[in-house]
Amino acid sequence: MRLLVVGAYDAQIGAASKMAKERGASVTHSPDIDAALAMLRAGKGADLVMVDVRQNIRKLTDALKEERFFMTVIAFGVEAKSEDAAAAIRAGAKEFLPLPPDEKLIAAVLEAITEETQSVIYKSAPMEKVIKLALQVAPSDAHVIISGESGTGKEVIANYIHRKSKRAGQPFISVNCAAIPEQLLESELFGHEKGAFTGAVAQRIGKFEEANNGTLLLDEISEMDIRLQAKLLRAIQEKQIDRVGGNKPVKLNLRILATTNRDLKKEVEQGRFREDLYFRLNVIHLQLPALRQRKEDIQIFTEYFIKKYSQANSVNPLPLSPKAVERLMGYHWPGNVRELENTMHRAVLLASGKVIDDEAIILSEESEQAAPGIAAGIKEMAMQSFVGRSLDEVERELILGTLSHCLGNRTHAANILGISIRTLRNKLKEYGETLEAEEA
Repeated sequence: MRLLVVGAYDAQIGAASKMAKERGASVTHSPDIDAALAMLRAGKGADLVMVDVRQNIRKLTDALKEERFFMTVIAFGVEAKSEDAAAAIRAGAKEFLPLPPDEKLIAAVLEAITEETQSVIYKSAPMEKVIKLALQVAPSDAHVIISGESGTGKEVIANYIHRKSKRAGQPFISVNCAAIPEQLLESELFGHEKGAFTGAVAQRIGKFEEANNGTLLLDEISEMDIRLQAKLLRAIQEKQIDRVGGNKPVKLNLRILATTNRDLKKEVEQGRFREDLYFRLNVIHLQLPALRQRKEDIQIFTEYFIKKYSQANSVNPLPLSPKAVERLMGYHWPGNVRELENTMHRAVLLASGKVIDDEAIILSEESEQAAPGIAAGIKEMAMQSFVGRSLDEVERELILGTLSHCLGNRTHAANILGISIRTLRNKLKEYGETLEAEEA
């Protein structure tokens, strides 16, 4: 856990920093937001930013978003008023931490930030096999491809490999290749020099340099444009990178882990993924089983999530009724562990009485299939609404409607639509250009 504290250093901040260090965090300090951003651009990354409520938090969160620094922001303050805390949350802070610091509260904050990527939960034979292989290869420097359906925990396994490796004390840096536009991903990976392109207002250290001596996770690597794959291959082979706009190679020493929810062999066959890059990365291949293939793990996951969300919502954890267990075990979980987590979060909130009954278990596909008569009527109405319209119009409405349903999450929307994130981005760009033309 890398913690960056932003604000004038005093005894209270010093005490909070000491508590965080005792919990295993590496702590750096910056006096203000401009200095903090300069540190991040220089490659001194952070997983968590704690910022004094007296700082301009909106400026910080906007800058982090604009420059694609993905980290949690928590505000803190000494004797701060409730309206200050509320303003900090509205400005983009996830939580507010009152000072003087409480040791248990500091511990809870750090645990909440790290648990999603560090909790390896299993008892099934298929997962035991995966974990055994991961543990066996972790001490090496071999590159690893981790494949599996969305929601199976690929990033959790990548983090586990890093923590069990000889690089465990060094940075673990993750970059989501599907979430960053193609024209920006090269700069995100390799960094850029000031003035390299419009908007490059300062030198920026890329993820490769930030991960130097540690581990770099390329999440959803199959979504990377094939032209950029060539530059990635060169960087891996030569163990050096060139910043965008730079003329001096930077030597590096790091390990690459890559995840994908696609079959990379098929991607190679269809010309969407470079064969030489595939063989360079595929030293070790870990295939994560879907949750429906490891049903023995459902019970321990539900117990874990019930405890987690009961604590988060300040309610007593309740046991599952036999009928609730039956519903959970009988479902096929297309969204895997992520869907199970959401289901149990809802169940904790909806439960009444002394147990979590089956009525509190709302399953995504079952809710969609409920009331077949109504569903048939809606289907007929939908068909009527398509008649007389062009295929392009229907496609546009479907894509935008699905994106809205996923609250703007493009990766999730692309999975539902059965298209790549790249195709989705191109479609959205096309729709934006059409709308601008219509308005003009």
